[in-house]
Amino acid sequence: MYVGRFVVVGPDVAAYRVSSRSFPNRQVVEREGALTVAPTPDAPDTDNPYVSYNCYRTGGGHAVVGNGSHVDPIAEKLELGYPPRDALAEALLALDYEKDDYDTPRVAGVLAADGRAFVGTVRRDALLVREVEEPTLVATYEKDAPEPIGFDAETADAAAGEAYSAAFEHAVCAVGVVRDGEDDGYETAIENGE
Repeated sequence: MYVGRFVVVGPDVAAYRVSSRSFPNRQVVEREGALTVAPTPDAPDTDNPYVSYNCYRTGGGHAVVGNGSHVDPIAEKLELGYPPRDALAEALLALDYEKDDYDTPRVAGVLAADGRAFVGTVRRDALLVREVEEPTLVATYEKDAPEPIGFDAETADAAAGEAYSAAFEHAVCAVGVVRDGEDDGYETAIENGE
């Protein structure tokens, strides 16, 4: 089944995976404190605004994962002190679904500094933001409403690997995020399928 790009968010873990039929020549790179989806050196040139974006950032002690340019304003609102639910809802509503040929939903998740977790999506027909207490998936296609998923990762490497190897078609790259209890930060990992 092809579900496109997706996030998994649970109380202590988050993951994001790029799945793509149209733009498979992408990788995740570390850039200025963020993780960024970017074209590989052999990728054909494109002016598509949805191909490259930050997929992970932190703000205000919170971690954010997502499938597009909305990750930045969510992190910025969190840095300003917005509650995670409000930061997700406001940024997703403001940017709306992607105006491409498929009306692609935007998906995002937040690991909150207080130990809670949130997931959200904006589709052509709905804005959904939920607090979650178990690993929850939301994808751009087929599974475009938050639903619990078996996700057992306890480390960032395991989360990236589990997201990358999930039984959905056209995996390109993935990131994993877990809370790092030692310094109230987050541990991250990248899986580029190499």
